[in-house]
Amino acid sequence: MSNAETHQAINAVWRIEQAKLVAGLARMLRDISLAEELAQDALVAALERWPEQGIPDNPGAWLMATAKRRAIDRLRHRKMQDRKHVEIGYGLDLDQEDVVAALEARLDDDIGDDLLKLIFTACHPILSREARVALTLRLIGGLSTPEIARAFFVPEPTIAQRIVRAKRSLADADVAYEVPRGAELSERLASVCEVIYLIFNEGYAATVGEDWIRPQLAQEALRLGRILAGLAPEEPEVHGLVALMEIQSSRFAARVGPNGEPVLLLDQNRARWDHLLIRRGLAALARAEALGPRGPYTLQAAIAACHARAAVAEQTDWLRIADLYAELAALTPSPVVELNRAVAVAMAYGPAAGLAIADALTNEPALATSHLLPGVRADFLMKLGRLDEAAGEFERAASLTRNQRERELLLARAAECAAEMPSASLASASRTP
Repeated sequence: MSNAETHQAINAVWRIEQAKLVAGLARMLRDISLAEELAQDALVAALERWPEQGIPDNPGAWLMATAKRRAIDRLRHRKMQDRKHVEIGYGLDLDQEDVVAALEARLDDDIGDDLLKLIFTACHPILSREARVALTLRLIGGLSTPEIARAFFVPEPTIAQRIVRAKRSLADADVAYEVPRGAELSERLASVCEVIYLIFNEGYAATVGEDWIRPQLAQEALRLGRILAGLAPEEPEVHGLVALMEIQSSRFAARVGPNGEPVLLLDQNRARWDHLLIRRGLAALARAEALGPRGPYTLQAAIAACHARAAVAEQTDWLRIADLYAELAALTPSPVVELNRAVAVAMAYGPAAGLAIADALTNEPALATSHLLPGVRADFLMKLGRLDEAAGEFERAASLTRNQRERELLLARAAECAAEMPSASLASASRTP
């Protein structure tokens, strides 16, 4: 194997094993920053030795053993603070061999528990939403600071500061490295799911930039969701979230045209949908519904399933989708949910019914600077034949979006409205300031 091939293999192993390494070391050391540093040391050792010695039969175990030795060496040479000795060595009267034995015992615990603790720690509610996303992608996703910065179009120093401050906040608050219990578990689980969903959404419909979708980011979120479902198998909303991401991910190949242009749901070639992902999503949805009452993610997954079950767009059960959105709006009311309900109602009962719902949202502060409301209203107005109004709304939506592909789509639809206008209406529209 060439050095280049070896380095590719090391990178692949690192993506798989990095979170496990940090999780095991963080439990042992009670210090996420130090755990990440030691895991990086193990990676450096692999990069130095594996090109010459070959990749071990069990590379994950090799990395963990190397990191563990470095942790023990760090204790011996730096003589960790008294508090760390009490926590790890169970008392300063123990000799070094007892400390080492205690460390090794901690590393023999269930790695699944370690990962779950790491996920809950990275998504602690004391951190801002942005900090939780950055820390989760760093610790669990294994993304580098530059990768996270590129993923969210944020300057690299900003991401670095978020990660450093997040770790400091966790340390200053003395956040326990554990899975919470009772009411705190529900709160923290909601935070974990929210972070994973935020990452997925940015991949499914990019907020800014030149790409309509960013599949790699969505795939990372799906991977995190699958990990969480394996670690929390009895939590219905975790399976609901995974079901939603599986089904939505199935459409990626059909969501863009040959030149990267957006292809809307009703225009997609459903033969290009990934039916393996659909089957996985439907199975996760069934598990979520069997475990408990439907929460927000499970309801959204049920809506996505209605689309997935329709072989052609005309077979979509819009009446059921409208009912599901009504249930979602009652459970988690928000202007965005209501706007989505408007779309479903328009498909089920006609564009005038949808427009009435959308018009009621025109004064919502949360939608004031969003392209979503004018884009939806424009579609309803176009279907109602109010082409001059539709063109104006499409242009307004285009001015508000930060995604180049979406802007091009909205302007194309505005031009389509203009082209279909009677000449008198067109002349009138052209005089409108």
